[in-house]
Amino acid sequence: MIRLFCEQRDSGHEAEGLGKIGETPFSAEHIVLVGPSVRYLHIAPFPLLLSLIQHGAGQCFPEHLRLKYRMNLINRLRHRSEIRMPITTHRTSSQRHSTFYRACGPEEGPLVIMTHGWPELSISWRHQLVFLGQLGYRAVAPDMRGYGGSSLYSEKHAYAQTEIVQDMIELIDSLGRETAVWIGHDWGSPVAWNVALHHPDRVSAVASLCVPYGFSGHPASLEYSINRDLYPVDQYPVGQWDYQLHYYEDFDAAQQEMEQNPERVVKLLFRKGDPAGQGQPSATASTRKNGGWFPSAGVPDMPIDTDVVTPEDISIYAKHLNENGFFGPTAWYVNGDANQAYMDRAADRTLSMPVLFVHATYDYVCDTTTTGFADPMRALCPNLTEERLACGHWMAQEKPAELNAVLERWLTDVADYPA
Repeated sequence: MIRLFCEQRDSGHEAEGLGKIGETPFSAEHIVLVGPSVRYLHIAPFPLLLSLIQHGAGQCFPEHLRLKYRMNLINRLRHRSEIRMPITTHRTSSQRHSTFYRACGPEEGPLVIMTHGWPELSISWRHQLVFLGQLGYRAVAPDMRGYGGSSLYSEKHAYAQTEIVQDMIELIDSLGRETAVWIGHDWGSPVAWNVALHHPDRVSAVASLCVPYGFSGHPASLEYSINRDLYPVDQYPVGQWDYQLHYYEDFDAAQQEMEQNPERVVKLLFRKGDPAGQGQPSATASTRKNGGWFPSAGVPDMPIDTDVVTPEDISIYAKHLNENGFFGPTAWYVNGDANQAYMDRAADRTLSMPVLFVHATYDYVCDTTTTGFADPMRALCPNLTEERLACGHWMAQEKPAELNAVLERWLTDVADYPA
């Protein structure tokens, strides 16, 4: 039996609600909650209690208090329970594309779609999938085109934003939903931004980690995001974005050097932010001068940074990059003209829906701390919330608890998108 004992602070009255697991369906009348303070909980299986509170107990509260009390109960149950909601895997296919995706949370929950960047996978959102799923959201993270279990293409133009955004529209259609909250990171951020710009009717709210709105995808347009005190124009013509011009100028070499040893590449990349890097030029500013990323000795063999990823995570990333190669991931970078033309289709680039941007203080490439990289976003997003975490570029993996708290607060208090 489930027993929930609650107290009413102003009277001290206690009430008890009972229900039998597997014998009597639970509904609101089985549980009486007369106040917000849960004094004692006898924990039954977590998914059952989550369903109870979402669909039953919450109805006992006045409308204006229901969300607050329900979220309080869900959080208490989540932290007391050792049961994690499972991440499940799925596939949706159309005549033009096939998307593999991971999901967590009740299928009828409010939809959140999270888009990853280079050179990642849907598992980059593993911490957010479980967290949002346990809150009651239907959290979905696809492998983007060219990655993991999703379709691969042999032409560079197939990785333009127009195509990728269409993948996402097909994904939300396959889920039977009209709208979602979209959250992007790295190259997944332009995807989320472009869905919001070109399909605002499919967007309840939009969020981005590290990459602000206004970025067209072409390094030639990023002068406003370069700290010229750190990157004098005579030494660093395109600042920290030099590595992207390397992809345009020597695509094959850039692809091949990454494919030498994908496991070493991801071990090198997925590292926490380093405060000591402040005020120092990023290595990405000298890629062409150095003749590539790893011009002499190849990819260095670095130890795994277990503050960001586990050995199992590394093996999953490496497996798919070994199988699929780096053509697709690298091709995302070289569609600047097409991506700019896509953005230019919108006469008005204002995003009127709730917008969240989370700065990473120790991200020295997507530097929103010492540059004007975020300024266009501030001008074009009137309903903008900005947060900042003391971390590097791989925010969702380096600081999952802190980011999850930011997302939960924004979703419920600002975006008006409760589970």
